[in-house]
Amino acid sequence: MKLIGYFRSSAAYRVRIALNLKGIAVEHASRHLRKGEQRAPDYAAINPQKLVPALVLDSGEVLTQSLAILEYLEETHPQPPLLPGDPVGRARVRALALIPTADIHPIQNLRVMNYLREKFGQTEESAFGWSRHWIETGFDAYEASIVNDSRTGTFSHGDMPTMADLCLIPQVFNAARFKVDMKKYPTIQRIYDVCMRHPAFDAAQPARQPDAEA
Repeated sequence: MKLIGYFRSSAAYRVRIALNLKGIAVEHASRHLRKGEQRAPDYAAINPQKLVPALVLDSGEVLTQSLAILEYLEETHPQPPLLPGDPVGRARVRALALIPTADIHPIQNLRVMNYLREKFGQTEESAFGWSRHWIETGFDAYEASIVNDSRTGTFSHGDMPTMADLCLIPQVFNAARFKVDMKKYPTIQRIYDVCMRHPAFDAAQPARQPDAEA
C-alpha cells in the first residue's frame, strides 16, 4: 500500500497513527499542499477532491477521506482495535472523533484560510484569529465531553488508544500553530502528553516525516 499525504496534514497524521498502531507498513509519498501539488492532474485523477490523504491499495484501488480510511483499516486489520466492543462505546468514540474532524478541521484548514485571505481580504492575524476561534469552540466541547465522564480513562475512551485519540492529537498539534492556550483544556492536554509518549503516535508526528520541513 501507498499513503499519499503531507507531513503537516492533520488528516494524513490520523492515518499514520493508525498504520503505526496496527503495524502496517506502507510506502509514503507526499503532495506539498502549500505548493499546490495536490491539484496536479495526475493526483486529481485519483482523488477528485484534490485533498490528502489517499491510500492506494495493492489492488490499485484508491481510498480517500481519513475517517473512511480509518474504518477500512479497522475492518481489515482489527487488532489492536480502534473502536470499543460495545455499540454505545463505539458511538461515543465516533462522536468524539467527529469534533476535530468535522467541526474544527474543515473550517480552519489551509484552503479555507487561503480563501479568507484572497477573497475577503483578511490579514494573517485575522485569519489566524478565525482558526483559533473554531479550534477553541471544538476543544471546549471535547473537554466538556470527557472531563467528568467515567468512560474516559488514560485515553479519551478507556485505557487504550481509540479513533477519538487519533483524531484529537493532530488537532492539538495544529492548535499550537495558532497559539491556542491549552491550559484551558487540562484533560485534552493530559491525553496528548500520554499519546506522545506512545511510539505509534511519536513516529507519526509531522517532524518525523520524510517530507518534513524545518
